[in-house]
Amino acid sequence: MLDAPWLQRLRQYPWGIILAVMALGGFSLVILYSAAAGSFEPWASRHSVRLAVLLLVMLVVAQVPLRMWIDYAYVLYGAVLVALIGVEALGAIKGGGQRWLDLGFIQLQPSEFMKIAIVLALARFYHYVPRPFVTRFVGLWPPLLIIALPAALVMTQPDLGTALAICFGGVSIMFLAGVRLWLFLSAGAAIVAAAPIAWTMLHDYQKRRIAIFLDPASDPLGAGYHITQSKIAIGSGGLFGKGFLSGTQSHLDYLPEPQTDFIFATMAEEWGLLGGAFIIIGFGIILAWGVRVALRARAPFSRLAAMGLTCTLFFYLAINMMMVMGLAPVVGIPLPLISYGGSAMMTVLILLGILIGISREARETLTP
Repeated sequence: MLDAPWLQRLRQYPWGIILAVMALGGFSLVILYSAAAGSFEPWASRHSVRLAVLLLVMLVVAQVPLRMWIDYAYVLYGAVLVALIGVEALGAIKGGGQRWLDLGFIQLQPSEFMKIAIVLALARFYHYVPRPFVTRFVGLWPPLLIIALPAALVMTQPDLGTALAICFGGVSIMFLAGVRLWLFLSAGAAIVAAAPIAWTMLHDYQKRRIAIFLDPASDPLGAGYHITQSKIAIGSGGLFGKGFLSGTQSHLDYLPEPQTDFIFATMAEEWGLLGGAFIIIGFGIILAWGVRVALRARAPFSRLAAMGLTCTLFFYLAINMMMVMGLAPVVGIPLPLISYGGSAMMTVLILLGILIGISREARETLTP
């Protein structure tokens, strides 16, 4: 009985990491309950159902063989790219952006899934490209095209934050695959030189966000309102916070989007630095584990996919926390597992499921 195949598969799961994910998700339920002034509706109840279902999805995804991910990486990328084109033609408009596909029973944000698809597609590309060709033109233009197509589609929605996340994941894979540093420095210099042109392509609200990031006090009741109230919420929390259900910024509707983009500020007001440390340490454990998985992997696809997915998760965390503290422009990136939202949670838990699968087969050598 103890040697049953299903028990052996269960033992292969990194249960410490799964418990860390569950702890962060559980803490999110507490925050959402308080954000709704002590009610499970409208956020905590739905969030709990999604969390339970998607945790099971994560465990199922972890059983997918690595060979299947490498075989269908381009198919997945192509399917999500088609969905992004579908958003342009048929997408639902919500919150000022056209980013969702309304399937009747659920609204999906395809751009979220591209964060995973871009990593898998590029990991597959570099799995088969001989290292001497990585920095040559033949090895450079396909990855750049793979990154540019979805990034351009997402920018038109418009969704600057997700477009940056897609680019970050793709560029991370290119760097890890061995593309020379001087090419990145040259590209950075070109971006700086093209900044005036890029500025003219931004929407007015995106320009205001960048301007307010540089000087939030210039319009505290207008474009700078979000970040000003977020800083007040975080600062007023102090070391131990005001206490559960005692937040004023979120309960009195001063804090915008307390359940999504600014949920870290909602938490910090009630739980203080202690609550922030809990979230940071929890994700720190997950990120460190992701790096270890990449370092243990033998196959190029496994190494690149594991590190690329870990970098993508780090980007989520870093940008959201920097955003709510005024260290980065407000770009609408949710806090993984904590923020309310189905597509973002699904993306992160599928990402973690793939990482668990790579961990299970880390020492397998994938051959063409």
